[in-house]
Amino acid sequence: MNRVCKLAVHLVGLIVLLAPQARAAVIGVNVPAASLTAARIDTLPEGQRAVWIAYLTRSTQQREIDRAALAAERAALPAGIAIPAPPQGGHAEKTMPLNQAPSWYAGAAARLVADNIVSFQTPAGGWGKNQPRDRPPRRLGQDYVADNNSPRAVVGDFDLAENPRWSYVGTIDNDATITEIRFLAKVAAQLPDASARTYRASALKGVAYLLAAQFPNGGWPQVWPLQGGYHDALTLNDNAVVEVAELLGELGLGQQEWAFVPAALRAQALAAEQRAIGLLLASQISRHGRKTIWAQQYDALSLAPVAARNYEPASLCTGESVEALLYLMRQAEPSPEIQQAVEAGMATLRALALADVQWLRGDETQGRRLLAKPGAGPLWARYYDAASLKPVFGDRDKTLHDDVNEISMERRNGYAWFGTWPLKALAAYEAWAARWLKPQTARP
Repeated sequence: MNRVCKLAVHLVGLIVLLAPQARAAVIGVNVPAASLTAARIDTLPEGQRAVWIAYLTRSTQQREIDRAALAAERAALPAGIAIPAPPQGGHAEKTMPLNQAPSWYAGAAARLVADNIVSFQTPAGGWGKNQPRDRPPRRLGQDYVADNNSPRAVVGDFDLAENPRWSYVGTIDNDATITEIRFLAKVAAQLPDASARTYRASALKGVAYLLAAQFPNGGWPQVWPLQGGYHDALTLNDNAVVEVAELLGELGLGQQEWAFVPAALRAQALAAEQRAIGLLLASQISRHGRKTIWAQQYDALSLAPVAARNYEPASLCTGESVEALLYLMRQAEPSPEIQQAVEAGMATLRALALADVQWLRGDETQGRRLLAKPGAGPLWARYYDAASLKPVFGDRDKTLHDDVNEISMERRNGYAWFGTWPLKALAAYEAWAARWLKPQTARP
């Protein structure tokens, strides 16, 4: 990574904020993302309104169907039988491993997970997040999801659910729904047709859910049916859009465990992936007429970057941009537009690299801090202000700061403010550029 380090001379404006004489400041306050509503759609040009109204109507109707289904189950409980307690929350993904030997997916442990997955699928076809799947199936009348409210949430918190027992009822956050579909397909591929039928049907219903949840512009909200607030935003956070698009692209080819997907649905999936790629190209943020990288989430209608949780600002986001770039580089025949997007994104990541600093955990009184260390790096902040290209940091009280050392220790210790995510993109770019870029445009 010598090339990256050599670029440190271009980073004076970024490093100044770390110098001892620099004055840290509260540079702003996070504002909540707007929900997707009919009133907001009415402000669009007339020719754009119909598809968005249809989308919103579909979401509203499906939410009522989901709620009515749960209410009907509870009404059908025998007299004297209490409504079951909500499911247990926890780490979901590790209970749905996707890297086991094929034979493992035919065994009892995998079948238990698959049965749990099928039972917790919402009527819409999605799944909630943060629920271990190596548990018994859902019981009649039981909530579809665990309570995902943060224990630190307060009144006015952007992440505080109006109804904690009806939150994230269908989501792509934290790899939910994506992982369930993939796991079911792997199990079904190892079983006889009769035994695989239930799992295939559930996986296909999940795919239909993803297609129904896709915005008219090609992106996806974090939660569908829509929940309101930043959950309605077009979400790259946790690589959600990229992972959904990649899943649809894979199953659209109908290979390996996806051979059971009907041809018509495969065609829809491939078309949805192409719309998602178009969305990534359209949402790459420009600065002074030049493309940079991507935000963590966007307003669905305007594609303006928006905040998520109290401490997550509307800004450029390096981690999710890395995954977007890697995904674009994996395209079999990258168009000139994709090539230009990758070139611009990689140039931006190189320019944002921080040198001569380290992100360390100190003692109990200091917590994590960013400290000067000659020769250290490269390191990248998670968020950068789109106008100044300087790192930006949020706190639970919604304040935005230009110095990570000035935010609360709880947030400094509890969030990935810095990392080396771009290194894998920089490494992948070398081979990709050699193959796809003309000699005069490839970087030396």
